[in-house]
Amino acid sequence: MVTISKNRQTEPIKNLPDGPKTPRLIQTIRGVLQPLKYLEKSSKEYGDFYTVKFAGFPTQVVISNPQAIQEIFTADSKTFYAGKGNQFLHPLLGEHSLTLHDGNYHQQQRKLLLPSFHGERMKAYGNTICQITEQVINQWKLGEVFSARQAMQEISLKVILRTIFGLDEGERYDQLRQLMGELIDTIGSPLKSSFILLPILQKDLGNWSPWGKFLRQKQQINELLNAEIRERKAANDFSGEDILTLMMLAKDEAGQPMSEAELRDELMTLLFAGHETTATALAWALYWIHSLPEVKEKLLKELNSLGENPDLMAITKLPYFNAVCCETLRIYPVVLFTFTRIVQTPIRIMDYEFQPGTLLSPCIYLVHHREDLYPQSKQFKPERFLDRQFSPYEFFPFGGGNRRCIGMAFAMFEMKLVLATILQRTELKLAENRPVLPARRGITMAPVGGVKIVATK
Repeated sequence: MVTISKNRQTEPIKNLPDGPKTPRLIQTIRGVLQPLKYLEKSSKEYGDFYTVKFAGFPTQVVISNPQAIQEIFTADSKTFYAGKGNQFLHPLLGEHSLTLHDGNYHQQQRKLLLPSFHGERMKAYGNTICQITEQVINQWKLGEVFSARQAMQEISLKVILRTIFGLDEGERYDQLRQLMGELIDTIGSPLKSSFILLPILQKDLGNWSPWGKFLRQKQQINELLNAEIRERKAANDFSGEDILTLMMLAKDEAGQPMSEAELRDELMTLLFAGHETTATALAWALYWIHSLPEVKEKLLKELNSLGENPDLMAITKLPYFNAVCCETLRIYPVVLFTFTRIVQTPIRIMDYEFQPGTLLSPCIYLVHHREDLYPQSKQFKPERFLDRQFSPYEFFPFGGGNRRCIGMAFAMFEMKLVLATILQRTELKLAENRPVLPARRGITMAPVGGVKIVATK
C-alpha cells in the first residue's frame, strides 16, 4: 500500500510539470501511431509527471506515480470531473452512457447497473460462457491457422449477446453480430483509430467516408437496440435472467425506471466495453501461454488438480491461473490510461498544485512497467502476483476509484472460464515463431496480426 507523507505541507509546490516541446500535431501523431514508444520516451525524459499536448484536446498531465494515483483515486468525487474527460467517446457510446457523466447521475446509473455483475447473478452465467466457448472451439479445423483475436471476439460477442439480451439466434442476433464486428473494424487500426480520437477528423462526407460509414453503422445498431427494448416493453415479460431484463426492472430512488435512450446507450456501453476489451485480453493470454511452455505446463497442472468436470467457481480461485490473467493485463493493459480527471476545485497532488480545468491522466501502462514495482517489466512473469500483493494504485487494469469498470469481476470471470475451457478441450500452438507486438485498435491496445494460432488436437 502506498503511504502518504504527513509532512507534505513543508515541501515546495511546483508549477505544472515539464513535458515534450514538439508541436501539438507531432505529439498527436506519435501518441496515436506509436503510443507505447512515446509514453516510455517521455516518462524516461520527464519522470512521473509530465505535460502533453494533443490536437483537439486540452493540455493534460500524464501521471505514473502510485502515491499520486492513490491521492487521485481516493479524493472526494466532487474534486474532479471524469465523465467530461470522456466526451470523445460520445459518438460511440451515446450521450446517456455511464462513462460520460459525473455527480448524482453517474452514481445513480452505476447503482442501477452494478447488481448485474456480481454475486449469484454472475455465477449463473458461468455455464453459458463455457458452452459458448465449446461451440466456437468445435468450429476450429485441425491444422488450419486462425486468428486468436477473431476467435475470442466471436466468443466474447456471443457471451455479451446471450448474457445482456438473452439472444443466441434469430435475425436481430445475426444483425447485431455483424454490425458490431463491422463497427469495431471501422476503428480497428492505428490510422482508423484517429477518427475516434481526433474530433477534427470527424467529417461526414457520405457513406464511403470513414466517419460517415461509422455514423451509419452506429445508427443501425441503435435502431436494433431500440427495437429490442420496445419489444420487451410491449410484451411486458420480465422473466428473463439477462442483464437487459434487470436494467428494465431497475428503478432509481424516486421509483423511476431508465428511459429508452438511457437503456440503449448503457447497452451500447456494455456491448463495446465487454466485447473488444475481453477479446483482446484473451488473445494476449493465449499468446503468452503458448509462447512460454513452462507457463502452460503449470496452468494445466493446476487445472488438472481439480479433477474432471471441476466446479466453475473453483477454477476462478486457482492462484497461478489468477496470476497468469493478472500478468496478461499488466504487461499490455488493454487500455493505456484510466479515465481522465478534470480538476474541479484546486487540489494538491504530491508536489503539485493543480487548478480547475487541469486534465490529469493516470497512466496504467507506465505504472505497470515501473521497474521498482515490476523488475524486468518487459518479461512475462506470473509469479509476481504470487510473491506479493499489489495495491490498487500499483495494479489497476480496470481503472480505479469511483470510475473503476463496473464489469471488472465479470471480465475476470469470463477470461478465466474461457481460457480453462480452451486449455482443457484443445491443444494449440503458435503458427509464427516470433514476438507479437501491440498496436492501437480503437481505444485498445491489441496484438498485431491477432495472434496466429493452430489447433493440433
